[in-house]
Amino acid sequence: MTEKVRIDKWLWSVRLFKTRSLSSEACDKGKVTIAEQIVKSSRTVKVGDVIVLHRGPWRQAVKVLNVIERRIGAALVKDFMKDITSDAELEKFRLYQLAQASFHFKGGEGRPTKKERRDLDGYTTDW
Repeated sequence: MTEKVRIDKWLWSVRLFKTRSLSSEACDKGKVTIAEQIVKSSRTVKVGDVIVLHRGPWRQAVKVLNVIERRIGAALVKDFMKDITSDAELEKFRLYQLAQASFHFKGGEGRPTKKERRDLDGYTTDW
């Protein structure tokens, strides 16, 4: 393990972002803070830092338990970070997911779904 790692690399390593470029972009857009200060992607991470990620309407907070430079398996993430997101923020996330799911229109617009296509095929071939 190294002692100094860039924050964008660490966020990618502990699987908070799918790619390193996405983590770097989040830093550049001001969506990552440490001690209530917006950080650049080049800032180094130290053990004990609390990183807050602004993800839409809710904020995810994680504490750095260990520094790592390379991407690790999902089972090992618990050794390097601890999710300390408050229950209120988790509730905001759950409500956000429900709101997003409720706005998904199945069928009715554009291309029919597989079920709708089967029903339509059954209707037209029964003649």
